[in-house]
Amino acid sequence: MLGMAEQALTLLREVARLEAPLEELRALHSVLQAVPLNELREQAAELRLGPLFSLLNENHREKTTLCVSILERLLQAMEPVHVARNLRVDLQRGLTHPDDSVKILTLSQVGRIVENSDAVTEILNNAELLKQIVYCIGGENLSVAKAAIKSLSRISLTQAGLEALFESNLLDDLKSVMKTNDIVRYRVYELIVEISSVSPESLNYCTTSGLVTQLLRELTGEDVLVRATCIEMVTSLAYTHHGRQYLAQEGVIDQISNIIVGADSDPFSSFYLPGFVKFFGNLAVMDSPQQTCERYPVFMEKVFEMIESQDPTMIGVAVDTVGILGSNVEGKQVLQKTGTRFERLLVRIGHQAKNASMELKIRCLDAISSLLYLPPEQQTDDLLRMTESWFSSLSRDPLELFRGISSQPFPELHCAALKVFTAIANQPWAQKLMFNSPGFVEYVVDRSVEHDKASKDAKYELVKALANSKTIAEIFGNPNYLRLRTYLSEGPYYVKPISTTAVEGAE
Repeated sequence: MLGMAEQALTLLREVARLEAPLEELRALHSVLQAVPLNELREQAAELRLGPLFSLLNENHREKTTLCVSILERLLQAMEPVHVARNLRVDLQRGLTHPDDSVKILTLSQVGRIVENSDAVTEILNNAELLKQIVYCIGGENLSVAKAAIKSLSRISLTQAGLEALFESNLLDDLKSVMKTNDIVRYRVYELIVEISSVSPESLNYCTTSGLVTQLLRELTGEDVLVRATCIEMVTSLAYTHHGRQYLAQEGVIDQISNIIVGADSDPFSSFYLPGFVKFFGNLAVMDSPQQTCERYPVFMEKVFEMIESQDPTMIGVAVDTVGILGSNVEGKQVLQKTGTRFERLLVRIGHQAKNASMELKIRCLDAISSLLYLPPEQQTDDLLRMTESWFSSLSRDPLELFRGISSQPFPELHCAALKVFTAIANQPWAQKLMFNSPGFVEYVVDRSVEHDKASKDAKYELVKALANSKTIAEIFGNPNYLRLRTYLSEGPYYVKPISTTAVEGAE
């Protein structure tokens, strides 16, 4: 009896010999499902894939589907170096094949090759193949485009790759692909920003290519929709230190600030303002909240203005931005310095958390969690007084407000409210509030409140934050502290054995 792998090889030879080998392809397909990969690897040298690639050119629906599936399996058994060396022409053809499944198969092989340092040099010397990868960015199919971007981004992690991309005719190919349409142009920008983020040197290649300048021109150009898309890319660039330095040197940050200043007189500013304001929120948190807010005062002005807006989109952006800015202590102090204006903003967020649409409620709760959280090592008396006063600004009885929200039958809302409790759970003033609030401790240790996994996890995080706090035993009292520890040790999904429920009243 032939082994599975030998059987596969025999069928592969049959496929190569016959004119229209549909039956054999079907048989080969089912045999291959059963052959372990390591057996195929032992036979890798024997695998002649040329005939399968030629069958792809017949544009016969079922044959193409079978061949793609067969090749996927057989190529996995081959070393990336072997694929790069011996199947160059087939890979090139695969990238121009009319069927997207063939392109995706080929790009997944390119993906394997670029991950392998010996194989990738084979690709770098193959200008035609690189060119085809670039042209895949312009395809209709998003999966094809994404795979192409991913491979080019990976190639550019090495010096040789940067040179292949930016110091050859490939750059012209990139530029001509960009002319396809807006969507494809953004895809190329996305690739350029990804490459630029790797190191100062790769940013240098990208700026020399002229493509970064082109992106920045569109950011300040007339088209408001383009502006809105470009600010997202520029925000990604600002996630790295060298990216921020470049944007500052080129005066881009000042330009963004000026556009926000001029937004009042622009009837279309609502398209791009959200992105522009969020850009500053991210910038502040990554650099220095204080310096950013001092240098670009219009940013905070805008946030205070947006929170008073009647437009939920604008309110949402203000809420998110305050959450980002207040996620570290320096940011909290910047907000605190604005005094009564910030108190008013908190009242407004509390009001929205209670009355807004579900989606905005959740964003408000997330921002509140971010603002109120203090890491244990930063809990000075001043900061604790600050978070306590912020909490009390949110509503007449904030603890009840959040408990009310958490009792609504929507898991996302429930989890977001639990996150607020978790954020303050290690602060003594909050523990006293919880302890003195009738039924609150019961609510925390009651497992029957949560029904879905996400809610059980969120409740467990709250219990953990309380149980691990140094002040909890003293404030909650030992019996309650022990109940928390028991809950903790039983895990998030513990279910009480049925028999004990009869005697529950006797505890």
